[in-house]
Amino acid sequence: MGKNQIIILSTFIGYLALNMLIGIFYGQREKAKSNLSGEKIYFIGGRSLGGFVLAMTTMATYISASSFISGPGAAGLTYGYAQVWVAAVQVPVTFLVLGVLGNKMALISRRTGSVTIAGYLKARYKNDALVIITSLSMVAFFIAQMIGQFTGGATLIASITGLNHVSSLLIFGAVVIIYTAFGGFAAVAITDAIQGIVMCIGTFLLIFFVLRAGGGLAGIDAGLQANLPNAYDNLFSVYAPGALLSYWVLVGFGTLGLPQTAVRGMGFRDTKSLHNAMIIGAITSSFILVGMHLAGAWAGALVDPTDLPTSDYFIPYVVQKIMPVGVAGVFLAAPMAAVMSTVDSILLMSSAAIIKDLWRNYIVKDDNIKIQKYNKNVQKYSSILTILIGGLVIVLTLNPPDIIFFINLFAFGGLECTFFWPIVGGLFWKKGNGKAALASSIGATVVYIFCHYYVSVAGINSVVWGLIAGGILYFAVGQTTCKNGLDKDILDKCF
Repeated sequence: MGKNQIIILSTFIGYLALNMLIGIFYGQREKAKSNLSGEKIYFIGGRSLGGFVLAMTTMATYISASSFISGPGAAGLTYGYAQVWVAAVQVPVTFLVLGVLGNKMALISRRTGSVTIAGYLKARYKNDALVIITSLSMVAFFIAQMIGQFTGGATLIASITGLNHVSSLLIFGAVVIIYTAFGGFAAVAITDAIQGIVMCIGTFLLIFFVLRAGGGLAGIDAGLQANLPNAYDNLFSVYAPGALLSYWVLVGFGTLGLPQTAVRGMGFRDTKSLHNAMIIGAITSSFILVGMHLAGAWAGALVDPTDLPTSDYFIPYVVQKIMPVGVAGVFLAAPMAAVMSTVDSILLMSSAAIIKDLWRNYIVKDDNIKIQKYNKNVQKYSSILTILIGGLVIVLTLNPPDIIFFINLFAFGGLECTFFWPIVGGLFWKKGNGKAALASSIGATVVYIFCHYYVSVAGINSVVWGLIAGGILYFAVGQTTCKNGLDKDILDKCF
């Protein structure tokens, strides 16, 4: 390992260790000063998030390895400015999720005592089959998503340090698992806030050094003509209309059905915090998503990386060529922050799905002795389970997929089909009952998986068919079976 690689690795390890220590410290501090129950502290941070932290944790949870590695890499290696336009669809996601879901989710979760999305579904629909099926689906798709993210973290470390995949994977996995397991939601939120800032700094650094290395926009334009002449191709000549429609659904309004972002609506302090988060989140998301992909497209003018195996290696490769070694170490903390901020949230929610939504509801039940034991040990059990799930993901990632982008989008689509209509419909439609939500969740997921493997029409992604099927089932079953209206308890707490 060369001197430069040692410097970058040292920067990385310092950044990872700092996140771990801050996360554990902050999580334990919130636990010590709060008089709320252990599960409210561990899974939802005592509902105490301010506007800035809420914006950063929502934005950072959504922005993942594909936003910093695969997407910009695809822009610089293959698609040029068309990829920038496609990425811009994601800009309003934080504003959309918090604006549509935030206020109602906060009110209902406080009235019902819900601390997880499955907890909200149980209170809203009172359907045990729905809770069990959505919890298991969540864990399955989260594991798929974490495989992509762990691969991204390991690839990043390996590409800049020369370490092998297994060593890089163990370094990344150990840090994220430890601070998530022992800090809980509060640790995840505060480290996400730090990582959101780091992502903004990293985006600025890449834009600055790409422009500097390319000799300004005029030099970059000349370089793109030589290295990537299709960089200026029309959006519709690069992507089929069906593919564009699918992408706008998948990473646009479909994100209302992502449980890892929807749960943020349960954790903020007050309405002012929510409104501030919507503004801050929209600004930072715009800068990072557009800035990273634009810089990635410009970077196509600087190098001709014909030896790179996939687009996942493009950004680390470019950074090491154009940035001073110390600055490169700081920048490369940004995509690492994107990966970590996604992994920690879904790792925590996977643990919550099993411990809170399944074990507490269907094993502990109303047994007073078991309840006392559960309340006393919930954080310990959750920490152990978080470590076990993280360990399983590490094992599954030993032989990683080729491109993070695709596995991440597959998991995205599966989660949206499972949860979109039960969450969104449940908040706004009074005839949406348990039968409607169950039919929608199962039907949408089955159609999504079937179409993913067997249906190809005009480049349309299977998530579109899944959400259409889920919507038809939700409203048809609800309209047919909810003749006498919802239970009074549901109406009082949820509307």
